[in-house]
Amino acid sequence: MTELDAISEARDKPAGERMTPRHRLILVLLLGAQFMLAVDFSVLNIAVPTIGADLGFELSTLQWIVTGFMLPAAGFTLLFGRIADLFGRRNLFLVGMLILGASSLVGGLAQSPGMLLVGRTGQGLATAMATPAAMSLLTTSFPEGPLRQRALGLNGTLLTGGFALGSVLGGVLTELLSWRWAFLINLPVAVLILVFAPRVLSDTGDRTRSRLDVPGAVAVTGGLVSLVYGISATEQDGWGDPVVIGCLILAAVLLVAFWFIELRSSNPLAPVSVLKRPTVRWGNLAGLLVVSMPSAVVFQMTLYLQDVLDYKPLAAGLAFGGSSIAAIAGGLLAPKVIGAIGSKRTLVTALTVQGLGLMGLLTVDQGDAGIYIVLVAVAVAFFGHAMGLVSYTVIATSGLPNEEQGLATGLSTMSQQIALTLGTPVLAAVAVFGADAAEGAKASIAETLDGMHLAVLVGAVASLAVAGLVAAFFRSGAAARSEESTA
Repeated sequence: MTELDAISEARDKPAGERMTPRHRLILVLLLGAQFMLAVDFSVLNIAVPTIGADLGFELSTLQWIVTGFMLPAAGFTLLFGRIADLFGRRNLFLVGMLILGASSLVGGLAQSPGMLLVGRTGQGLATAMATPAAMSLLTTSFPEGPLRQRALGLNGTLLTGGFALGSVLGGVLTELLSWRWAFLINLPVAVLILVFAPRVLSDTGDRTRSRLDVPGAVAVTGGLVSLVYGISATEQDGWGDPVVIGCLILAAVLLVAFWFIELRSSNPLAPVSVLKRPTVRWGNLAGLLVVSMPSAVVFQMTLYLQDVLDYKPLAAGLAFGGSSIAAIAGGLLAPKVIGAIGSKRTLVTALTVQGLGLMGLLTVDQGDAGIYIVLVAVAVAFFGHAMGLVSYTVIATSGLPNEEQGLATGLSTMSQQIALTLGTPVLAAVAVFGADAAEGAKASIAETLDGMHLAVLVGAVASLAVAGLVAAFFRSGAAARSEESTA
């Protein structure tokens, strides 16, 4: 095709399928912010021991460097997603970016554990504000259809790449410069976004209500914070710890109470009619598996590379660089696949590819070939993961009016944050169970491998099982709309 032909073909596209210069500027701003927020989730993972030694963290408090980010990031996401609908997405996005810049500065200049945790918690709160606001600005700036699918494809690509590259970047910065740069690198990006976003972004939402469902907000935020804290505490205290059990029970009580509050509220935070939609229900269920299993398995494989194959932390982080390339390919391809076979079939295919990639990790052992198996199998899993991230987001945000896009994107973002929190400790507990169940005569490395194999098997089977459930029970298109109308 000649350049003239390409220009002619672009002109022949319907207006709703053409990417305008303003659309490109919106993408640069919003996707740049999303990428930075995704990197923030994992950038300190490898640097945690160094930070602990520099600032005098006790071993028992090191987990708060990660948990301090997770608690507000997951706990407040749904609340801020709805606040964005009611009071303005652009304003909330800008406030989130301002808090992110200030918190990153505090963390980068920290001289004590308390100061660092203030910065890290601020980053999590900023993520809870900016991520659903950015996603709803994205979905309302691009009409539902091919153009939105392309935008969400790029978003999924950068989110997955950000999560994968975070550990690599954290290792490089920590070893070559200082862990402080893992915080300070956010500042110039945040400043640029704050300068240009007010000129480019417009709030396209229809703010039809001004009252916030306070009881519902308290119940769901308290429930999610309790859930995230209880799950994250299991890595240190175990699932049988009374505090862990108490937090999980409190979370269940508050989330059940939230459902009944929403049934009776005149201005619900999350209308039950929306929560019952098949697209929202199945999209977010699939999202939990799409996000949680690869990230949790990567944690297991990081331990494998370091504890079994004796790789250094930086080398172990760099070993997953190929998965970033595979994720980029999967994210870029996803909109075309969705256009060809539909979002439901793409999601089923993505979960299946993810599960089969994870299955390949069952063959790793103490031999030198393990590194090559990890490189290939994790790349395959992340290719499916990126396609799944795009397709589940398309499903979970489809068929909703603009005034509910903040809620829809808040739900999908909340699913991502909870999945990232849930996956690692759950598969870690499975790995510990598998190692404990190993024969007593085995060497410790062999027991470790047994535990990792069981954890990987659970991740793979869960991905394939949800693929089967979506294929069998999720009705897309006209059937789903018919079910929604009678819900």
